[in-house]
Amino acid sequence: MGPVSEPTRPRRRGRLARSAAAFAVLLGLASYVAVHQLTGSTGAPRCSVGSGDNRYEFTPEQASNAATISAVGTTRGLPERAVTIALATALQESALRNIEHGDRDSLGLFQQRPSQGWGTAAQIMDPVYSSGKFYEGLEKVPGYSRLPLTVAAQKVQRSGFPQAYAKHEPDAALLSAALTGRSPAALTCTTSEVKGRPGDPEQLRRELVRAFGEKAAPEAVTGGPSAGRSASEPPVLVVPVRTATGAGSAPGAGSDERRGWELAQWSVARADELRITEVSFGDRVWRAGEADGGWSKSSGAGAVGGASVRVRLAQ
Repeated sequence: MGPVSEPTRPRRRGRLARSAAAFAVLLGLASYVAVHQLTGSTGAPRCSVGSGDNRYEFTPEQASNAATISAVGTTRGLPERAVTIALATALQESALRNIEHGDRDSLGLFQQRPSQGWGTAAQIMDPVYSSGKFYEGLEKVPGYSRLPLTVAAQKVQRSGFPQAYAKHEPDAALLSAALTGRSPAALTCTTSEVKGRPGDPEQLRRELVRAFGEKAAPEAVTGGPSAGRSASEPPVLVVPVRTATGAGSAPGAGSDERRGWELAQWSVARADELRITEVSFGDRVWRAGEADGGWSKSSGAGAVGGASVRVRLAQ
């Protein structure tokens, strides 16, 4: 019979190994916390709409694409229901990512196929174009706003899995309520901190006009290094709130306040891509530096009013 202590050695070695592993995990966690406290980093940028159990979280890339889909729909004079259908479709088809692959020759946000007459590959990879083509198909569906979402989406997409659209309706409804301006200050985002990458006022202007038309062209630009402006101040664009109504617009869709929130939350959704650091409308302000990416009361409450949205860019 061997020594009594022999059977206990494997267990002791196992306990030592587990203790060492646990210590390594704790050390790694402590290092992670210390680095983030020292650098002020808040982790990967994220966006969200809703609250509690009725909440949808997504990436800035997804937010940017969702904002484009919504803007193209409202600019066509379509109701919020149309935007919800489009967003649910894109959530199912691409998870709101502008992807260059898919089943057979499917591409982009809506997985549209060049071989089926949706356009060229380059056109389909343009979110503004692909969104417009989806709405063009949706407008041909009689009474689409009264149909179940899966039925309306399927009549446009002709998918092999038509029932899959239904599971995205709650998230799409949250997104459309915020991005069409019906739910004020509902969309929040944090952004990545990239030093030395300033925002471009001309790029922001182009994107606004592409999504909303010439009515959304900024009225003024202050600050920035351009001629006649102070190089010490970051550029600020003043975006006019001009209502865009259409035959299909939902009740209240043409109000100045709703239009202002549509423009403001579009700006937040695209903040990471366009290097937007601050958005102000009415008495609320969103700042990229806030840890929760949320909206707060503006210190200059009422200064902006309902006439314009102010967008500040990184310098």
